[in-house]
Amino acid sequence: MNKPAWQHVIGITVTLLGVLLIGWIAGRPALFAALFLLAVVAWQSWQLIRFERWLRLRAHLTPPNMNGLWGEVVATAHRMHRRKAFHKRRVLVLLREFRRMTSAMPDGAILLGPERQILWFNRTAGRWLDLRRKVDYGIRIDNLIRHPEFVEYADKGGHGPAPRIHLPKHDDRWMSCNLVTTNAWGLRLLILRDVTNEARLESMRRDFVANASHELRSPLTVISGYLDSLGDDPTLDPGWREPVHEMQRQTGRMRSIVQDLLELSRLEASGGEAEESPVDVGGMLALLRRELLSRAERPAEVTLALDTDDLLLGSETELHSVFQNLISNAAKYTPADGRIDIRWWVDGTGGHVAVADSGIGIPKEHIPRLTERFYRVDPGRSRKLGGSGLGLAIVKHALQRHGGRLEIQSEEGSGSVFTCHFPLARVAARAVA
Repeated sequence: MNKPAWQHVIGITVTLLGVLLIGWIAGRPALFAALFLLAVVAWQSWQLIRFERWLRLRAHLTPPNMNGLWGEVVATAHRMHRRKAFHKRRVLVLLREFRRMTSAMPDGAILLGPERQILWFNRTAGRWLDLRRKVDYGIRIDNLIRHPEFVEYADKGGHGPAPRIHLPKHDDRWMSCNLVTTNAWGLRLLILRDVTNEARLESMRRDFVANASHELRSPLTVISGYLDSLGDDPTLDPGWREPVHEMQRQTGRMRSIVQDLLELSRLEASGGEAEESPVDVGGMLALLRRELLSRAERPAEVTLALDTDDLLLGSETELHSVFQNLISNAAKYTPADGRIDIRWWVDGTGGHVAVADSGIGIPKEHIPRLTERFYRVDPGRSRKLGGSGLGLAIVKHALQRHGGRLEIQSEEGSGSVFTCHFPLARVAARAVA
């Protein structure tokens, strides 16, 4: 107990002893003690009534003037009331400032409850989605935004890449949705960002690349045909044979680039997830290994380890493109006395295909950018080997359509390991005959 409480107890005890002494002198100690205790109860009740009345009307009344322990109680309650009022005013100021800021921000903001019901939204979100205050409060957001990609994103709790939704009725607008969990009560904040300009520029780029690639195929075919005829002509001046062979090589390289551009454009235009046709990964890798061994220029040793005979559910064409690109890259950058190890296995996390080589390796600072279009670690060496810089970009997009990812491990001078990871849902056991 603190000092006022001790003083209160000691005061009542001393007074009671004095009253008992007077009562003993008068011959009625019990009566005197009872009257004293009744007076104490009456006094404490009166103080309690004053304190309760002040608590009810503290917004309008000043604190009652009390002494002793009751004075300490009133002072403590008054301090707590002032502190509460201060924090309340502060929270109100912060809330008003937050609402002003969110109303002025260019992005849309929607506060969602545990069941994805709308609790609040700012002016921008209301304008973009035609939301009305007090009318749309309590409605689930997936009843208003019915895009399958957004619903799947919300079902995953905002994990994964933020989806883009198309709103053709609202100025043909494109929105990027980002769902953020705000606290442990299940409240979430949906941030809507206008990415219309970016989406249109990306669409224009895809259309340009696809159209330009299609238009280049015909003239390249004609040029390649004439060059093949010149190269096979026995009457051709010997001084022109080397230039013609070089033109043939460069034409072949251009055709390879155009083919890769068309493949990349097709993957980007497809969107969504790839089909789920059963693909014999082991057979496909064995065929690619035989094709590599049949080349004149290849590593001395190419091994294939098939730890499982399970199948992959996906697009056979896209998976063939993935594995062919990885094996071709390994062959380009591995010396003639080197080796390439190919492996296919399945574990508790999914299916995996790894292509390891003993080639030149990749500096660590270049690894994060390897899947960018036209990115080369050594531009001069890549052009000499005929690389287009699009192979790993194709691999990345194809794997994303299969729910997979590419892992790259490399050390300069010690070779590289490219591993394709596929989710367990894409793995299927081979049917027993």
